[in-house]
Amino acid sequence: MTQDYKNTINLPQTDFPMRGDLPKREPTWLASWERVGRYAQIQEKTAGRDKVFVLHDGPPYANGAIHLGHAVNKVLKDVIVKSKLIAGYRAPYVPGWDCHGLPIEIAIEKKFGKAGDKLDAAAFRQKCREYALAQIDLQRTDFKRLGVLGDWEHPYRTLDFTYEADMIRALARIVSNGHVVRGAKPVYWCFDCGSALAEAEIEYADKTSPAVDVAYDAVYPKEMGAEFGVDVGDAIVAVPIWTTTPWTLPSSQAVSLGGEIEYALVEGPARDGRRVLLVIASALAEKALARYGVEGPVAVLGRKQGAALENQQLKHPFYDKHVPIILGDHVSDEDGTGAVHTAPDHGAEDFAVGQQYGIGTLNYVDGRGVYRSDLPLAGDVTFAGMHIWKANDAIVDLLRARGVLLAVAKLTHSYPHCWRHKTPVIYRATPQWFIGMETAGLRDTALTSIKGVRWVPAWGEDRIRGMVDGRPDWCISRQRTWGVPITLFVDKNTHEPHPDSVELMEKVAKKVAHEGIDSWFTLDPRELLCDDADRYEKVTDVLDVWFDSGVSHFAVVGQRPELQAGGAGEYKVMYLEGSDQHRGWFQSSLLTSAAIHGRAPYDHVLTHGFTVDAQGRKMSKSLGNGIEPQEIMKTLGADILRLWICSTDYRNEMALSDEILKRVSDTYRRIRNTARFLLGNLDGFDPARHLLATDACLPLDQWAVQQAADTQAAIVAAYERYDFPEIVQRVQNFCTTELGALYLDVTKDRLYTMPTESHGRRSAQSAMYRIAEAMVRWIAPMLSFTAEEIWQHLPGSRSESVLFETFYDGLDVRQDAESRAWWGKLLAIRETASRVLEGMRKAGQIGASLDATLTLHADVATQAALAGASDELRFFFITSDVALAPLESRPAGAEKVELDEGEVYVSAAVTDWAKCIRCWQHRPDVGHDPAHPEICTRCVENVTGAGETRRWF
Repeated sequence: MTQDYKNTINLPQTDFPMRGDLPKREPTWLASWERVGRYAQIQEKTAGRDKVFVLHDGPPYANGAIHLGHAVNKVLKDVIVKSKLIAGYRAPYVPGWDCHGLPIEIAIEKKFGKAGDKLDAAAFRQKCREYALAQIDLQRTDFKRLGVLGDWEHPYRTLDFTYEADMIRALARIVSNGHVVRGAKPVYWCFDCGSALAEAEIEYADKTSPAVDVAYDAVYPKEMGAEFGVDVGDAIVAVPIWTTTPWTLPSSQAVSLGGEIEYALVEGPARDGRRVLLVIASALAEKALARYGVEGPVAVLGRKQGAALENQQLKHPFYDKHVPIILGDHVSDEDGTGAVHTAPDHGAEDFAVGQQYGIGTLNYVDGRGVYRSDLPLAGDVTFAGMHIWKANDAIVDLLRARGVLLAVAKLTHSYPHCWRHKTPVIYRATPQWFIGMETAGLRDTALTSIKGVRWVPAWGEDRIRGMVDGRPDWCISRQRTWGVPITLFVDKNTHEPHPDSVELMEKVAKKVAHEGIDSWFTLDPRELLCDDADRYEKVTDVLDVWFDSGVSHFAVVGQRPELQAGGAGEYKVMYLEGSDQHRGWFQSSLLTSAAIHGRAPYDHVLTHGFTVDAQGRKMSKSLGNGIEPQEIMKTLGADILRLWICSTDYRNEMALSDEILKRVSDTYRRIRNTARFLLGNLDGFDPARHLLATDACLPLDQWAVQQAADTQAAIVAAYERYDFPEIVQRVQNFCTTELGALYLDVTKDRLYTMPTESHGRRSAQSAMYRIAEAMVRWIAPMLSFTAEEIWQHLPGSRSESVLFETFYDGLDVRQDAESRAWWGKLLAIRETASRVLEGMRKAGQIGASLDATLTLHADVATQAALAGASDELRFFFITSDVALAPLESRPAGAEKVELDEGEVYVSAAVTDWAKCIRCWQHRPDVGHDPAHPEICTRCVENVTGAGETRRWF
């Protein structure tokens, strides 16, 4: 009669469930974190740490539900903050929101009309404030659901009165340091916004424009010809320009040539029976004349450097006025004609070269894109009151009628657009406030500061340096309602700021801190200026929204005590955003900090890419390829989304699809199942009583702990360099290879069949305990919910959260080179043996590896090295027996092991020994004990005696 040995087997026992069931379980964890104030607990526990790492949150805009890009950004931040906690830093995290600006204003306009229609400006601003606060609540819920820990109840919001006041104080510092100037410079202007735009608010898209070649006739053709050594007689001499913006021609005030460029005087197409000679850059003459319909070889009458033509006078193509030839470095001979019509109102380079020659602006185009009423007549033709885009065709018709249109074509080209409205913008010269890049050496200060920052990836340094090096002055004024005002008083006649502006701004800031920005708009100047009030007026422009977030280093990091160094030995500040922020927040923060403090506001800057679908297409509603984070959290759980983010190379575009999520879920299951196996086999283990010193553990257990130590060293280094995909790969490989395919399989026999209190079982449990303690910390920054769940199921007395801990220091084994080489050889033999056994299984010779015996045919040195462990090798190879034999005994079919040193072949055979029903090994001694006829003598000893002794495996 078969005996039941079930109660003698130590099967794994744990309440840690196999199924994560994350969509249901994660909200429970969130609720518990809320209840106990987990973020505050962490700050209290880590308050005395000597290293401080501040990841300063780049504020998302308070408008609309979060999307996948938001999730990527916030999770990456959370992973870094938590990894720094585990690494022993104090790592506070204060989330923030950007709350002023046009999108919110537009949302309120759609409902109530523009400020002044149904609502006065103050009521309009209040509606904007209410809208932003509602959006913050919406986004905050989803950010918290992602498992992101932070001071969510005390975030920074740019609409808070204290923040608005600190913005004014930051501006005052910049004014005091001489960086703020006022001027009528060309800036990007959006007709839909009705405001100036910053560089960071511009994106490029294709636009189809009329490309025209226009002749500017020489006022004194004979003098022009004489410069080329040519008697032109009664011929017309003209300089043709090429432009894609005919609408700018009413503002044309000069024609720019390149001083070092060679120009040719060539035969052009006749006009009204008269000979026409054209001045064109030599390198472009052939292509230009082809556009004008001139066939045959180019007839060059003379050549001259552009510098020789400076100050020659030309006729405006349709106004009765003269315009000079001037020289500009911006002119090239790569396209067009080598001559550039120059309208200082509508181009940064045009404005700059105009300044050199004392040519000002005309301001013919208003904020709606319509020509003003004072636009001059072109004979009997007027464009006044016409929108510039409609004027293009009318101007082309006028040029044709005047006989000065040499060519016209439609050209599709990259053109600046408003990033909000997706509509084309123009350069428009208007009186604005600027932070000057050269006024007080800001550009040089910023460029120097860039060098001292750690950029991740490294190419970020070159990217932002190029942008800062070439950027124009920063236009910080906007003509909008919902924003923080530029709190300056300016002279009504000179428009110069009040000489006591800095002191006055501090007084205004104090009012704003208590009453908000409306206190500026309602302020009676006499309250601050007294008798000077009649001489000065308030500036009504508001600050560019990039200034709002750009001074958060001053208004948040510089003000909140928990974000300070506090005497720490190490203090670092990181900024982390998408790659578009080199021209946005990274740059606005750099410029304001350089203007205030003379240095960068950050020590580390990390950049991540954008999310795309599996085909590399940008996710959008129109394509229907978007995957919303809320849906992933609802169906799979936040930890699956977090694991995808961590396993993806954030330095490039981040692809996501249902198939990718399936693979990520498989990786998660492997990690979870490994943790469950470890926890199950730690049933009944009390580390206070049962944990063995590492050197008292069996060699296999020491090896496993060494593998964990090696893995931890690599993971710690990867966290330091923010290489999260490597961490995921290391954890996955450790769970799959070192543990799943080897250690956990090998130790099952020892854990299940040996007595509960035996040294062999406690040795394995000691190793598994150390491995679990280490692994839960490795994954804590990434799989926040799962790590906390594992932590609660680990045995022994412990703190409430894994985030109160640092990387596990109990992996104290240090195997020498000789020991590592021994294990390396044994593992190589096992890999070959596994292939041999798998071949037998596929051939139907065996069912499980325990149905076989192995023979290792080895050289003398290898036999000697393995001899000490020979009695237990069967446990390592999970076969019923392993024999060592000389090389010459190997059969013809034996498989060779690839080794760096030594020679080993593996052969296998089907065992004919009886199978022990308790340990499932086939042994010759099964039934030797009459009281236990179906089990081997080893199992008899484990059931009835003190238990077997293991020395190796």
